[in-house]
Formats: sequence, structure tokens, C-alpha cells
Amino acid sequence: MKRIHKNIPVMLLLLTVVSGLVFTNCEVKKETKPSSKQLSITDAKANQDKRKKWEASPDGIKYKEWEASPAGKKVHASHDKIRKYIKDFSDMEAVVTSVTFQRANVKSGPKWLIVKINDEDYMMQFNLKDFEQLKSLKVNDKIIIRSRSVGYSNNHPYLIISGDYIAQNNKILFKRDFSKNKGC
Repeated sequence: MKRIHKNIPVMLLLLTVVSGLVFTNCEVKKETKPSSKQLSITDAKANQDKRKKWEASPDGIKYKEWEASPAGKKVHASHDKIRKYIKDFSDMEAVVTSVTFQRANVKSGPKWLIVKINDEDYMMQFNLKDFEQLKSLKVNDKIIIRSRSVGYSNNHPYLIISGDYIAQNNKILFKRDFSKNKGC
């Protein structure tokens, strides 16, 4: 029994030394890794510089003027009305107001669906292949929309909603496939 008592201080000393080496090694590894916070600050600075450069360009100036105009303010106000639905990716009841909308002076390109949600008009853009799934829609049809994002453009009269999910009478007409984006 005396022999065990003599070994306890030696074992405690050995345990202390080993654990100290392990913790020291962890701290060294942490210090050598570049901080992700520093990278994000650097990226944010670079993005801010790019934005300032764009805002000083003719397109940026035109956009900022549009944003301050009554039309731009109306588009931003319409975004405020659906912001919670976009954030939550929840159902929005909409009524189709146009399936043949075309931008002025544009002969070809994407197809547009114009919808009314809570007395505000919104645009939804689709490529030709995706729009094929919506060809059964008519003016005054009631649909359910879910969206993850919106877009502003001084070239468009309404807020642009990404059409990620569209259903009518509990039947899914369109559901965007995000697997091809590889998580982006």
C-alpha cells in the first residue's frame, strides 16, 4: 500500500506535464490559423470599395436617382410589405394579373409573370424552360407563392420576386431545383 502512495505524486506530475503539452499544442495551432473574422472584414472592405466604385459609375448614379424617385420608393415600400414572407419562406396568396408582360423595346428574353399580393404588383422572371410549367396560368388565377429573395431594378416597374415555389389548388406548378446550384 505504501508503494501506491509513493507513485501517486509521480503520476499526478506526469499527468500535469502531459496535459500542459496538449493544451500548449492546441493554443499554437489556433494562433497559426488565419482568423475567419479577419477574412470577413477584409472581404467586407473589398465589397464596400466595389460598391462605392459602382455607385460612382453612370449606372450607379442612375440607380441611386431611381431609388430616391417616387417609383423607387414605391418598389422599396412594396418589399417592406412582403419582407416577413421572404425571410420565413412562407406562403403568399397572389392573383395573376399578366402572363404576357414584356419590357419595352425587348423582343426576346425571359418570360414574366405579374402578380398582385395584398394590393401590390410584383414581377416574377423565368427562363423559357421554367415558364413552360406555368403555361396553364391565366389572368385572375389565384396562386400560392414562396420566395427566398427579391431584386430591385431601375429598369422594371415592380419589385422582382424570385419564384421558388408556385402552387395552384394544392398542386405544385413550379418548384425551383436548388440542387444544381451546389449550395449557392
